[in-house]
This record gives sequence, structure tokens and C-alpha cells, in this order.
Amino acid sequence: MYCVYCGVKLQDGAAECPLCHTPVILPGRQESEQRTLYPDRLPEEERHGRTLLVWLLTMVMLGVALACLILCLHKYHEVSWSGYVMMSLALAWVWVLLPLLFPRFRPMIFLPIDFTCLAAFLLYVCVKNGENWFLSFAFPVTAIAAVLTLLGVALFRYIRQGRLRLLGLYLIIIGASFMLIEFFEHITFGTGMFDWSLYCVIAFGAIGLFLFVATLIPPLHAHLRKVFFF
Repeated sequence: MYCVYCGVKLQDGAAECPLCHTPVILPGRQESEQRTLYPDRLPEEERHGRTLLVWLLTMVMLGVALACLILCLHKYHEVSWSGYVMMSLALAWVWVLLPLLFPRFRPMIFLPIDFTCLAAFLLYVCVKNGENWFLSFAFPVTAIAAVLTLLGVALFRYIRQGRLRLLGLYLIIIGASFMLIEFFEHITFGTGMFDWSLYCVIAFGAIGLFLFVATLIPPLHAHLRKVFFF
């Protein structure tokens, strides 16, 4: 089965073309098959079930954190390693359970929160161990990862036109970011420069440059769009 508009081969049961988003009309579809497209449960029931699951898992996490804290206070008379457990559980709650409390996952809102919590966790580890690598390494690397992730989400989720060319530029930026990460590693830990980042720059840069040049060649551009639905 092929799309009537762009000719892309469609998977069985596809509702629309993944390339041009043209609706697929199947006149032979039975009424009983169409009825299966509707969910058996109401959205309110699903949200209630997810909320209940979130709070049950939250109670379990709180119980584990409290047990670790009591154990450390009883044995070491200080927070000790229980701090890592509590911070890890808090990070897991924000990353996994917090989005379940909302009807839709909005990455441009939740992802900055996730990376902010990750930076807070790394700051706690740095301060707890009496080290000073957070501001010069962990914070900028986390910020770079956050920016690249948000750019990737915007590219794949919100941009429709010219995505293949933007993907090529995006891969080139990712390759260059590894060199920046190695620079922060160099000034923080005294490691050498260009030990591993050049390999990443060459690999990502070559793929990104190929995709960018491919958009300038109409037959190759059309073939890549049909293959990768991009």
C-alpha cells in the first residue's frame, strides 16, 4: 500500500502518511474494526489510575528514603550515604513520576525541570565530597546537554519544513559541543585537549555535512525523505 500523494510505502493499518501526513482511506474497513479504535476506558479513569500509581510509588520512595536516613542516623549519627539515596529518589520522582500527574507530557516544560534537578543532584555530590568541579565542569556540561536536548525536541516535534537540513546542522553542533565539553574537562581536571573530541567532531560533522549537502540535490533529498520520513 502506497500514499496517493507522495508515493511512500505505508505500513499495514497506517492512518496517515508519515511523510506528507495525507489521511489513508480504506473503504473496505469493517465497522467492527473501526470500533476498536475507540478506547475501552474513559480518559478520567486512566488519569485516576495513573495518579493512584504515582502516589503509591511516592509512598514507597518516601519509606525507602526514611529507612535509609534512620539507619544512617542510628549507625553514623549523621546523614552519611543516605543523602545520596534521598537525592537519587527525588531525581527519579521528578523524571519519571511527575509527568504522570499531567494529562500530556510537554517536553519544553519538563525537560528544563529535569536538567535543573540533575544539576542540583550534582551540586549536592560535589559539596558533600568537598570538591570544586561543579561550576567549572558539571554545570556547563549539564547546560550544554539541556540546550542540545531542547533543540532536538524542537526539531523532531515542532518543525515540519526543512527538517533534514536542520538535522544536518544539529549534528554538526553536537559534534562541536564535544570539543567544548573536553575544554571544560581540561580546565577542571587538567586532562589533555583534543584527546577524544576530534573523533566526535569528525564523525558527527561528516554525517551532518552529508545531510546538509543532500538537501541541495533534489533526487537525493527526496530519496532520504522517503526512507527516513523526514
